[in-house]
Amino acid sequence: MLVVLGTVFAGAACSSGSGGNGRHGAPKTASRDHATTTTAVVRGPDDIALPDTTEKVAASLDRVERALRAPETRPAELPRLGWEQQNAYRALRTHSDWVPDVLARLPGDLQPIVTANERARGDLAALTEPQPDLPDWQILSPPPVEVLRGYYAEAEAASGIPWVFFAAIHLVETNLGRIRGASTAGAQGPMQFIPATWDQYGQGDINDNRDAILAAARLLQSNGAPADMERALYRYNNSVRYVDAVQAHAQLMLSEERAFLGYYHWQVYYSTTHGTFLLPEGYPGTPAREVTAARR
Repeated sequence: MLVVLGTVFAGAACSSGSGGNGRHGAPKTASRDHATTTTAVVRGPDDIALPDTTEKVAASLDRVERALRAPETRPAELPRLGWEQQNAYRALRTHSDWVPDVLARLPGDLQPIVTANERARGDLAALTEPQPDLPDWQILSPPPVEVLRGYYAEAEAASGIPWVFFAAIHLVETNLGRIRGASTAGAQGPMQFIPATWDQYGQGDINDNRDAILAAARLLQSNGAPADMERALYRYNNSVRYVDAVQAHAQLMLSEERAFLGYYHWQVYYSTTHGTFLLPEGYPGTPAREVTAARR
C-alpha cells in the first residue's frame, strides 16, 4: 500500500527474494513577514494554511526548520511546526517547478535540508498513483515520542544499526504506526511485514510497534546492516527510490536528531482520482476531509 503527497508511503507489493520483506544573482532570503501561520489558535492541521506562493513556502520552511531544531522551542509548539512543515513540502510536491525559486530564497544552511526532504518526498510519490477510493485503513495515534525513541534505541542496541534508520522506515511505511492496514500483497503492521517474513524474523505481535521495529532490526541485520545499509534497505523493499528516501530521512535525523520531532507530527494524506484527503486519527470513525491544493 502506498500513501501519496508527502506523508507516509507504505511499501510496494513486490517479490523480494530470500530474506526480503516483500515491500515494495545574490540569493534571495526568505522573509519571516510572509509566514503561513498567524497568532490565531491552531487546534489541528486543518487550521494551517497551505502556502500558495514560493515566497510563502520559503518563509515557512526558514522559520519551521530552524524552530524544530532549536532546543528552546517549547514542546507545545511542536505539533503546529510539524503540520506547517508538512504543508510546505506538500506544496512543493504539488508544484515541483517552485523548488528552484524556494531554494534561492533560503539561506545556504537550510538548502541541503529542504533539498533532502523534497527529494525524499518526490522519490516516494513516484512509487504511487492516485487510487479511485479511500483506503480500508484505521488511523491510530502513534506512541509518544519518548516511547518510540526507546524502541529505536533498543533496536540499535540489539543490531548496531543507527536508530535513525528504524525511524525513517517507520515513517515511510506507516507514518510512525498511524496506519493500520494490510497492503495489496498482504504486508501488515507498522513496519509492513509479509506474514512469511514475519514468521522468520518476528517475535510477538506483528501489529505492535516495538515487536515490529525489533523484527526489522533482525531482517536488516540478516541482509548486511549496518555494514551495508544500502543493500539491506534494498532487500527490505526492492526499489532504489525507496532506499534513497529512507536514507535521506535517516541522514537528516542523524545530523540533527530533533528533525524527528517534525516528522512525528506529520499527518496521513491520501490522494484519490477525485482529490486529496486528510485521514485524521480515528479514521474511518472520524471522516476523511478533502484538502485544498496549492494555487499557482
